[in-house]
Amino acid sequence: MTREQEQDAFLTRLIDEGFFIPLGSPGLFGRSSSFEDLVKGLEDFITTTTGETDILFFPPVMPREILERSGFMDSMPHLAGIVHCFCGQERDIPQLKAKLVNGEDWSEYLSMTDLSHAPAACYPLYPTCTGRLPPEGQMAALSSTCFRHEPSPDPTRMQSFRMRELVRLDTSERVLAWRDSWIDRAIDFLQKLGLSPESELASDPFFGRTGRVMASSQRERELKFELVVKVYENGPPLAVMSLNYHEDHFGRQFDIQTADGQIAHSACMGFGLERIVLSLLNKHGYSLDSWPEDVLQLLNFRQ
Repeated sequence: MTREQEQDAFLTRLIDEGFFIPLGSPGLFGRSSSFEDLVKGLEDFITTTTGETDILFFPPVMPREILERSGFMDSMPHLAGIVHCFCGQERDIPQLKAKLVNGEDWSEYLSMTDLSHAPAACYPLYPTCTGRLPPEGQMAALSSTCFRHEPSPDPTRMQSFRMRELVRLDTSERVLAWRDSWIDRAIDFLQKLGLSPESELASDPFFGRTGRVMASSQRERELKFELVVKVYENGPPLAVMSLNYHEDHFGRQFDIQTADGQIAHSACMGFGLERIVLSLLNKHGYSLDSWPEDVLQLLNFRQ
């Protein structure tokens, strides 16, 4: 089968087995209670593995100013989602309704609000860290529903998805050492779930010609690693976790300083919750009765 056929077969099976409910837009699905139980179990296993129990839960939207200050619109504007709302007058309603009835474009009646969707779980954190960090730096565990405008027929590439992240803020030496220490631990985490991950040097999906230069530089400086697993025989492996070193980018953008007044560096480790669960379904099968008992125990799954 071609990669496209494999993707279609995977999605069809997920729907037929009741894990996914199609909503009519690529990369947007309802999920069954069984799927959500697996996600919950995975989150519990992440908490046990990382030892970080004080988790911050951010909403799926955030002030648009964070997106703008972060530089996201400079590097990946094609993935951004901005919240628009009707801000017109009552006299505009008949024309709006007429366009709706006729299937016409009614976007002229919408205005951009001061909210955007969070492209990653860590973005709402940085403005809360402005100022000086404690002597030991800062560690944060985060959970959020994220959005990236990336419609795809591939069920593993969702537009609305959930992330768990760990973020480390401190001096460059401490932050980079923390990031690097997690590469082998992340591989072990996935192997315990029965997956066969590999660590790959990676880059973000920067936009345009300038983006290609940025991606090349990111790889050369070894700023981003991904943990990937094989889902499709005839396609590239799927990134299910990432480990990123931002250098002092967010420290500069949000005026975050180390205890001695230097610009703080940061790194994050992200767990793609749906992607990991989908990889487990692909690996272990659609009947949870057939899953390895040790994996079900790690996920605290009770059938």
